[in-house]
Amino acid sequence: QVQLVESGGGLVQPGGSLRLSCAASGFTFSSSAMSWYRQAPGKERELVAHISDTGGSTDYADSVKGRFTISRDNAKNTMYLQMNSLKPEDTAVYYCKRRNRSVWGQGTQVTVSS
Repeated sequence: QVQLVESGGGLVQPGGSLRLSCAASGFTFSSSAMSWYRQAPGKERELVAHISDTGGSTDYADSVKGRFTISRDNAKNTMYLQMNSLKPEDTAVYYCKRRNRSVWGQGTQVTVSS
């Protein structure tokens, strides 16, 4: 069965860093464009970043450009989100998703607080 499992979330101080992982199974990951989304309390889910199947093309929300980096290792069926210079407004549950299919992980909590 198709499965996406996020990990790597936690509590970090403003200005700190976290690296999220998304482990994929049940489909051909290397042929699938992928995305990261996030949802903060009381807010709508929003796109964070996209990555193409090979990793050769990426796109970012304006709010995270220059701070976050999306990447993937197709040999490991894993996608990553490196988050630097974290701000309190980055606090959210982060989800991975197949870009063109309604397949989601369960999410991992990121909390940025002093």
